[in-house]
Amino acid sequence: MTPELEPILDSKSWFDLSQYNSSFNRGKPQWFILLWWLIEAIIFPITPHNLNSFRCALLRLFGAKIGKNVVIRPSVKIYFPWKVEIGDYSWIGDQVYLYSLDKIKIGSNSIISQKCYFCTGSHDANHVNFPLIIAPIIIGNGVWIAADCFVAQGVKIGANTVIGGRSSVFKSIPAETMAWGNPCQPRKSRNFHDMKKN
Repeated sequence: MTPELEPILDSKSWFDLSQYNSSFNRGKPQWFILLWWLIEAIIFPITPHNLNSFRCALLRLFGAKIGKNVVIRPSVKIYFPWKVEIGDYSWIGDQVYLYSLDKIKIGSNSIISQKCYFCTGSHDANHVNFPLIIAPIIIGNGVWIAADCFVAQGVKIGANTVIGGRSSVFKSIPAETMAWGNPCQPRKSRNFHDMKKN
């Protein structure tokens, strides 16, 4: 067998993080952001499991646009709620993280299952300064994103699409599609006439 090559660890870094610029439009003043983080850390997690209406009301107080009868579990993390919009009857499962440096919009009757991570921010790895890149994530109506999926900045997922568990979604996915994998890719189409009615 060929011996495994030892990786070089001590070369000079191509990044210079001393030049990093962390400024971008957060949408609210620092005191407001800190107040939300305090409430999210202390109050949100201890609310009773089924007290969705209270959690939705808290999020609305901090600028989120939340539809009617939305389910949001107490372990959900939302970075900037004023950049989040969730449609009627949608469900946000346990330990979902909405990293909303930019807008996150989730349509009506959509399900975001446990431990999904929506990441609206990344960095340019081809630039010495490692600059921040942000872009919105838009999820259509009637979408199911199964457990432990990663959704990257700039992604749009069309209405009535299903994303299989543990997928990594780096590109937009069309409507009425079954998609899964790492990277996530469309696998087959969905048809309303195949849906069971009872």
